[in-house]
Amino acid sequence: MEQYAMKSHFIDNRRDHRNTASMTTGNKSIVQRALAELIETGGVEALEPLLSDDFVHHRPDSTSSTKTEWLTAVRTALTPLADMRVEIHHLLADGDHVVMHSRRQLPDAGPEIAVVDIWRIENGLIAEGWEIIEPAAQAAANLTWWEPADQA
Repeated sequence: MEQYAMKSHFIDNRRDHRNTASMTTGNKSIVQRALAELIETGGVEALEPLLSDDFVHHRPDSTSSTKTEWLTAVRTALTPLADMRVEIHHLLADGDHVVMHSRRQLPDAGPEIAVVDIWRIENGLIAEGWEIIEPAAQAAANLTWWEPADQA
């Protein structure tokens, strides 16, 4: 029987900082307040002051947007998504990062998506955001992304 060693690389990009429980709790409440304001008001006006001036939003396709660009995109998306249901399943914080896992569904049995947002907090403001969105209907197909395509 032959054995193969799998070489894998783990890269830890976390910053070297000394986290306190109060920092983690405070950062978590900043994200909770931002989300509550966005959902309750249905507008980005209450969200805007919670973002740093140099806020950057990153997407999985390696594109990024500035604070102004991202707020414009959120404002545009809110109109058709006004009655979207949001269920938060996890809200986790570690130092200056807060991670939120949610499921969102459009009204009238519209499509459902699973979303993971990662937020970095700096000086009491949201400085960076990352977002991964997966349509729930495609989840099973995405569980086999590593398998080779059929050679038919």
